[in-house]
Amino acid sequence: MSESALEQHEGEYRARQIRLGTWIAVGVILIGAVRVQMDWQGAPWLVGLIAAAGIGQAFLACLPWQELAGRPWLNRALVSWWLANVALLLGFCAYDVAALAIFPAGVTLVLASTAALASERAVIGIGSLSILGYLGLVVTRDRPVAGTLAALTVALMAGVTWFCARTASNRRRLDTMRRAAERKIEALLENSSDAVLAVQPTGGVTYASPSWRTMLGYDPGYVSSDLLMDITHPDYLPTVMEWWLALAGGPPGAKALIESRVRRADGGYIHAEVTGTNLQHDPALNAVVLGIRDITARKELEEELTRQAFADSLTGMPNRALFRDRLEHAIARNRRGGGRITLLLVDLDDFKLVNDSLGHTAGDQLIATTALRLHQQLRAADTLARLGGDEFAVLVEDINEVEAMDLAERLLAAIRRPLRLGNREVVCSASIGVATAKAGEGDDGPDPGELLRNADLAMYAAKGAGRDRYALFDPAMYADIMREAEDRAELEGALAGQEFVVHYQPIVDLPTSRLIGVEALVRWQHPERGLIGPNTFIPLAESTGLIVPLGRWVLRQACEQLAAWCAEFPLARGIRVNVNLSARQFQHEGLVEEIAGILAGTGVNPHQIVLEITESLLMQDTDSTIDTLGRLKALGVRLAIDDFGTGYSSLSYLKRFPVDILKIDRSFVDGIDTVDGDATLAEAVVQLGRALQLQTVAEGIETAEQWSTLQDLGCEFGQGYLFARPGAAAEIATILTGTAADPD
Repeated sequence: MSESALEQHEGEYRARQIRLGTWIAVGVILIGAVRVQMDWQGAPWLVGLIAAAGIGQAFLACLPWQELAGRPWLNRALVSWWLANVALLLGFCAYDVAALAIFPAGVTLVLASTAALASERAVIGIGSLSILGYLGLVVTRDRPVAGTLAALTVALMAGVTWFCARTASNRRRLDTMRRAAERKIEALLENSSDAVLAVQPTGGVTYASPSWRTMLGYDPGYVSSDLLMDITHPDYLPTVMEWWLALAGGPPGAKALIESRVRRADGGYIHAEVTGTNLQHDPALNAVVLGIRDITARKELEEELTRQAFADSLTGMPNRALFRDRLEHAIARNRRGGGRITLLLVDLDDFKLVNDSLGHTAGDQLIATTALRLHQQLRAADTLARLGGDEFAVLVEDINEVEAMDLAERLLAAIRRPLRLGNREVVCSASIGVATAKAGEGDDGPDPGELLRNADLAMYAAKGAGRDRYALFDPAMYADIMREAEDRAELEGALAGQEFVVHYQPIVDLPTSRLIGVEALVRWQHPERGLIGPNTFIPLAESTGLIVPLGRWVLRQACEQLAAWCAEFPLARGIRVNVNLSARQFQHEGLVEEIAGILAGTGVNPHQIVLEITESLLMQDTDSTIDTLGRLKALGVRLAIDDFGTGYSSLSYLKRFPVDILKIDRSFVDGIDTVDGDATLAEAVVQLGRALQLQTVAEGIETAEQWSTLQDLGCEFGQGYLFARPGAAAEIATILTGTAADPD
């Protein structure tokens, strides 16, 4: 409790003791009055005097001692009063020698009152004066008191004095301890961040800790008969009042906890955790004690964590988790009331290219702008969410298929609008998959996972159809994806079961037809379908990522075969083996290290290995490409650009690429004798290779006329069905028994 509360408590105690002492004095005076009336026939006037003294004492008992208790003069007045009582007793006994017997009793009452209010020094002082006064009466009276009786009386009075002094000392010590404990409790309450209230069952407040002001701005003296109703937010009031009635009407010592919003003195609200303890059975309190803790910061943190858990940090829109929740609620409404749910998945086309070329800041700007544009095309009741990366989802209820298609078109048009990213103007596109669900479809209606899957399949169908378009889900799409999954599983099994084989197609010197190298080509020896060409499974291997382990296996097989040929046929040391690198392989982080390990493990001459890379692949992220090519070149292998002429190579970049060979695409060779311009293009490639000191190899030579024309154009090497189809390693071994040209 506060200092004023401590003073009030002590004042009440002192007032009680003073009143008790005065009434005791009244009692002693009345006894004296009876004594005078009975034995003092010659002094009736004393009765009036004694009566006046008794009335005066009674009047003193009725004074407002609780208010007077804190006055600084009170202690001196009390000591004077007690001394006056002793003096009065001594005078009474001196006048009436027979009254000496009641002197010890009167002194005992005075000492008891002194012990209750004064210090032990005051008790000892009054007791000592009383003993000296008694001895003086004994010595001076006419009839001497027996020595033994006097000694016993003095001893008794001394014992009473000692006991009262000890009592006063203990009282003062306990008072000091009590005040220290109360101050400690008060300090804890003052420095506690929690406000503590003692509330009566009627709602009135009997105590409020100082933190009541700190937390809420109310004066600690502020009380209200309807405090809980006054400070509780209206939205929480019914729950809080129900909680309060249950707590106040519950068993003694019952505790309860509730969260609420509490009004501050300035009218604002805080989030609060209120702990209540029913202490109405405690006479000192007779109240319910409430501890109010400000949890606003915790609530704000929880709200922020919830927002982060369910909102996208870049766009502020719902994320995948919140979208899934809203989709589930929409489906539940659909089951109850019917209607139609439409889900659109929007995926930006070539978003990675923006990130790689313009940076992630530009990519973030593109995402944020796209989100805003999509949102502008939707109704207030529709949900737009960012599922992650460059993928958005739109949930729309109660629109038909035509309206869904119109919405998809509007979304595509909004995304197509030019956008300035930094100092570049960019035009983007997207692929949209649309899936719908109507009430009554299936036993339990649509499933959220199924609806998302359907929209995802439709979106990939839109990408496969050329991008910048939308596609409506068709059940056949699911059949296609299942078939693709089965093919993938079969492909994985083939790789694990070593069902793949490597065939080799000869590369010859065009003027002499001599073997100068071979190209390693993978085939699938299917246990049921026989030998399957690469066009059937390579695209699937590329899309699934299996091309990386498959390509690694082909390179290892080719190197091991070359090592075997070199060991058996000396002429094989002059040929080269070409191995294709796919886009996935080339972008694989550990490519260079894996190739170095294979070369070291097989012991082949790196100069006999030619790695073929497509022209279109080289133009992706050219700086990174040049770095990777340089690291490969450092291994000692040679590099060839495959399908040259079909891409858009810049001559400046071509000059920077550390390549050794240009392979003319078969599309130019096919029409070299029949299509105007093909021969010119082929000649240009040959001349370019010569200018850059690169070897040229023509692919797909199938006729003698093509062979002759290519020789006339100056092409050095070639391959095709005219010379040999791809065959097993044994067929190449047969050729190696002849001669081989120097590949250099």
